[in-house]
Amino acid sequence: MGEFEFGASEKLWLLLAVPLILLIYWALLRLRNYKLRRMGNPATLKELMPDHSVARGWIGITLFALAIGMFILALAHPRTGAKLTHEEREGREIVLVVDVSNSMMAEDVSPSRMERTRYAITQLVEGMTEDGIGIVAFAEEPLVVMPTSMEYRMAKSKIKSLSPSLIENQGTNLHKAIETAALCFTSKKEDAKNRVMILITDGEAHDEGVIEAAKRAAGDGIIICCIGIGNPDGTTIKIDGEYVQDEEGKYVVSKLDEALLQQIAEIGDGIYTRSSNEEFGLDTIISRLDEVEKAKMQNIKYADYEEQYQWFIGAGMLLLILEMLLLPRRNPLLRDVRLFERRSDEKRK
Repeated sequence: MGEFEFGASEKLWLLLAVPLILLIYWALLRLRNYKLRRMGNPATLKELMPDHSVARGWIGITLFALAIGMFILALAHPRTGAKLTHEEREGREIVLVVDVSNSMMAEDVSPSRMERTRYAITQLVEGMTEDGIGIVAFAEEPLVVMPTSMEYRMAKSKIKSLSPSLIENQGTNLHKAIETAALCFTSKKEDAKNRVMILITDGEAHDEGVIEAAKRAAGDGIIICCIGIGNPDGTTIKIDGEYVQDEEGKYVVSKLDEALLQQIAEIGDGIYTRSSNEEFGLDTIISRLDEVEKAKMQNIKYADYEEQYQWFIGAGMLLLILEMLLLPRRNPLLRDVRLFERRSDEKRK
């Protein structure tokens, strides 16, 4: 049996219902006792209700609350089997290298460069059937969002998280992004003809070493395709409804550096295309991908989980049955059995 976890852990907050049920019962019990005290002497009322048991009431409500807790745990999808397996498949390895710097929030491409990028690469992943996909986000520093795998559903989930908030230090460090992405491929170097890096950025690189990083990646047989997203003439950057300004109070202007991206694509034996409102540029990239040979690659596969919710449902049902079988009052046949009082009487004698 593998690691135990909850597939819908966000629902575990509902477990607060368990202590809440007990708290409500306690409050109602206090209210009931208050009303009874106003009706008459507690000793007299106890004689009038000899079969009433406070302890049984607490046991019953506790069983009910625990049953609710078990059903909530079942709702959170408890499961086992969280382990990774590696298998060899034949296909292409594609690593998406996505710029998440603040300049990607510019709205010269509708609705914004970032939104348009997320939508386009999601469409790319949806069309995949036998290619490995990896995701690297970058600003001033790169971040491996997802290692190369054929887990397309996970890839689409990770794509939704792409935004400037992923990386604290802002900027556009292309050479670190290329170097990090080059390490994400699992294919052996001798089978490197199937490895493709797709770089999506506004091309505003202010760091040195970009060309050298591209040459090293190309030397390892990695094909580099580039998509430039933005306006070569420049556009202001709007974030949360306000235009970004520099330290001098001037509006920051983001310009697409097409010459740099064209040079990177040429070095990497890939292709460069510019995104626009009409066409993101993926059709051009896909045409280049169709020319790439398929080769053996290591696919990281997540083992299927075994759902364990049935055990929690069963436990919840058992607790409810026990709660229903528990009589709220003392058994009248055993009412006169007072073993402890009897022993006390004998001691007094």
